[in-house]
Amino acid sequence: MVKIKWLGHACFEVKDKVTVVTDPHDGVNIGIPPPKSSADIVLISHDHFDHADGKNLVAKPDAIVVDRPGNYEVKGVKIKGVATYHDDVKGAKRGPNTVYVFELEGLRICHLGDLGHILSPDDIEEIGKVDILLTPVGGTFTIDATAASKVVEQLKPKVVIPMHFKVPGLKLPLASVEEFLKGKDNVKRLTTNEVEVKKEELPSETTIMLLQHSSP
Repeated sequence: MVKIKWLGHACFEVKDKVTVVTDPHDGVNIGIPPPKSSADIVLISHDHFDHADGKNLVAKPDAIVVDRPGNYEVKGVKIKGVATYHDDVKGAKRGPNTVYVFELEGLRICHLGDLGHILSPDDIEEIGKVDILLTPVGGTFTIDATAASKVVEQLKPKVVIPMHFKVPGLKLPLASVEEFLKGKDNVKRLTTNEVEVKKEELPSETTIMLLQHSSP
């Protein structure tokens, strides 16, 4: 069983025996509560303030920080960083982005970071099988609702958890998650910011799990 807790924006705590935290913001600079965790591994998709400035808030003193593409094995966790872009012009506007795929409890979890484009065939092959997809949906700086829906079709995950969208207090000009959810089946609106997922209980069809954010 893996526990996934949304710490706001693109920051998640994913844990079994090891705790992985993705893209830690510092809260204050984006208008939402700061993340709190005690991570063994911190994954950073790119070095923008809303994805990297909070690493000292979430990391253990001996935590390993991964911040670039490559294949890694850290504290028993296999991690793959796939080179992508923060825009749809090969990084010319906003630079590079790393998509991470890591495995806990037999579940392959993919965090798209600030992906700015639909995936290429090479991207899809390199990412491989995805059980749980953490995807931006709010547009402006990343893929929007339409492009995110396409990426979901490309990767065919069992579980989709939206991130990087407008919530109360957020200072960034992002769209609401409702644009992404519109017209979709199999949407579960959870009443908390965390969910437990077991490999043997994965849904047979792609299911969107909307986690609640913490109010400022």
